[in-house]
This record gives sequence, structure tokens and C-alpha cells, in this order.
Amino acid sequence: MFKAVLIEKDEQGYRADVVELPESRLPEGDVLVDVEFSTLNYKDGLAITGKGPIVRSFPMVPGIDFAGTVSSSSDPAYSPGDRVVLNGWGVGEQHWGGLAQRAKVKGDWLIKLPTSMSSRRAMIIGTAGYTAMLSVMALEKYGIRPESGDVLVTGAGGGVGGIAIILLHKLGFRVVASTGRPEEDSYLKSLGAAEVVDRAQFSQPGKPLQKERWIAAIDSVGSHTLANVCAGIKSDGAVAACGMAQGLDFPASVAPFILRGVALFGINSVTRPKSERVEAWDRLASLLTQAELEATTLEIGLNEVKGTAERLMTGQIRGRAVVDVNR
Repeated sequence: MFKAVLIEKDEQGYRADVVELPESRLPEGDVLVDVEFSTLNYKDGLAITGKGPIVRSFPMVPGIDFAGTVSSSSDPAYSPGDRVVLNGWGVGEQHWGGLAQRAKVKGDWLIKLPTSMSSRRAMIIGTAGYTAMLSVMALEKYGIRPESGDVLVTGAGGGVGGIAIILLHKLGFRVVASTGRPEEDSYLKSLGAAEVVDRAQFSQPGKPLQKERWIAAIDSVGSHTLANVCAGIKSDGAVAACGMAQGLDFPASVAPFILRGVALFGINSVTRPKSERVEAWDRLASLLTQAELEATTLEIGLNEVKGTAERLMTGQIRGRAVVDVNR
């Protein structure tokens, strides 16, 4: 038996509860993992509260990522005792996920954790930090360098935003953080932001072309925010779009792209090739220290997941919510 958050939808309604399940209930997969830590991401919040159509089949164990130790494996790439991490691949949406003490998945979805990284540290980073790293890598590959100019990070108080600030600062960039919570000014500057601006200047419809302010941006908000960010990027700059906290729509003009040569990169963290996932996690292991990560972290147990998900959806959670599934 193992404990898990289970989402059900039936004649009694939509609900998420912590339950005990037999291992026989686990879905098909070639690697059984003893999960140690998971996280609570925006997608998980939508799934658990029912505020978004994230879950594709019921019942479902949410949790789009996890870290733990291989218990058994029919995949020759993994052996009992291997320490592994998973991000994406529809886990927590179409396939039972990481907010449980056991998970059974395809070996192709896993990678081995860097030797220097604990499961807890991996999940402080989680899909949010992994997505931030992919965003930074996209900007770097395009040619954005610290001497190129300022980099804007929207949704700075969230998991992606906070770790993006740390990564960019460590790499030598001057970072401008956008948030709707002015009380977070000192927190964001402690992560490495040189300047903090009010998100209100981005959240409403704006001009197709605006003053050139940043050479690049990492946006986890979408909608009008992304449109305004693109309108304020300098010539030949770039934006990495990796979230939709404000909305999936993109009410923008082509002007920044054809008049300033701005590049827009979509960051798909769900189905990246293994080589790219390994590169991202190796860089995360080398760039992020435990002390830096602790500043962004709220740790909870399985029984606290439902209440924390409600708080996450109303913008009351700063940084990363890490779940000790055995607590």
C-alpha cells in the first residue's frame, strides 16, 4: 500500500483527497520508483482545484514531476537504487504522477539525477526551475549575452520566475523582475534582481511597439503581458515564452517581429530529448546552491497539498512548494 493524492470525478462531483492505494492500482510502466519528493506546480494547482481542464482521465494522481529511487525496473537503462528525476510527459495529466509514495512510468521519461543533487534539491528546482533553465538556454543559443542588455523576468514571484532570476544573475545578466506584489521587492532583489517593476504596466492592452527597454525576457504569464513584453524588446532581442498564468491568448501585433527582428521562443518542457534534459539538469546542479534554493522554498506534506493548491491559485504562494510525500 502507498499514500497518494487522488483526483476523482463522478456523480458525487470533483474532488481531490489523500488515500491509500495498493500497488496493483499503478498504471503500466517499466520502472517502479519510490518517490521521495514532488512539487506543487501551477498545472497541479489547476488539476487539484478543478479550475482548469488539466486531467484527461479519472481517477488521476496529480504531480507533473518527482524525484526518488528506482525500486524495480525492466528497462535495462535503470537498476534498483538508481536516483532519478522526471519532468513532464503527461504525468499527472494522462498518467499517474508524482504526488504519491510510488510511481510507475516509462524509463524513457526518466533521467538519472546528477550525483551531487539530492531528491529534495531536485524538487526545489522541479519543473519550474527546469523550465527556467531551458528558457535561459534558448536565449543563450540565440546569442543573448550579459553585455547585450537587461533581461526582464515576468511572474517573478512564482517558481519559474524566482529560479530564472537566480540563474540569470549567476550568469552575469542584469535582471529586471516584474511582480504584482510590491512587498516582494526585497525578496526578489535577494535572488539577484537589480530592479523590480509593477506588473500592471504589462497586464492591459498596450501599443504594438513601445520603448525599447530589454534585450530579452523570460515570460511565464502569457496574454497581454507577453504582448507588451514583446513590444518593449530591443532590436534583435528575444523572448522565451514558457507559461500562461494570465491566459493562453496572445493579443499582439507582428510589429516587434518584422520591424525589430525580435525572436519569440516557445519553451516546451514536457517532451524534450533526453540529451537536452540531461544538459539542463547538469547545469542546474552546477549553478544553483542549496542555500539559494532554500530562500524560494515552502515544504509541505501530502495532507497539505489540497489547501496549498488553493492558495497557489490565488497568488498566495511565493516561490516553490516542495512536497515530502512521506510526511
